[in-house]
Amino acid sequence: MFIGEYRHTIDAKRRLAVPAKFRKRIGEVAVLTKSLDNSLVLYPMKEWEELASKLSKLPVGQSGTRSFVRTMLAGATDVEIDSLGRVLIPDYLKDFAGLKKNVVIAGLFNRLEIWDEENWNEYKKNSEKATPEIAERLGELGIY
Repeated sequence: MFIGEYRHTIDAKRRLAVPAKFRKRIGEVAVLTKSLDNSLVLYPMKEWEELASKLSKLPVGQSGTRSFVRTMLAGATDVEIDSLGRVLIPDYLKDFAGLKKNVVIAGLFNRLEIWDEENWNEYKKNSEKATPEIAERLGELGIY
């Protein structure tokens, strides 16, 4: 399980270290793709295969569905974890997420999100304000 928030830097060669405690679970090859809110997401291969299978079964007759599937699948790339636990972030994904030098890696149970640190701080500040309202809605659904 991936949980927690970790601050790292991207080096001059666009390499980013995966937190040491997650490296074994990520494996030697993972998938990096665009995510929501201008972030990236890193999936272990098994998790990616399950998600990609679900996406491939969505109806192609709906333009929103087609767009989302294209973003997730065409925007994806497999990445190797090097001997120092780093992944190489392609330029197109680095640009999409607005990644500069300082990034946050957020553990989200079955995946890791990668955010530019400034964007993460702003997102987190805004989302935390809505937490009581969201918890109320989740309570109505019997989830929280």
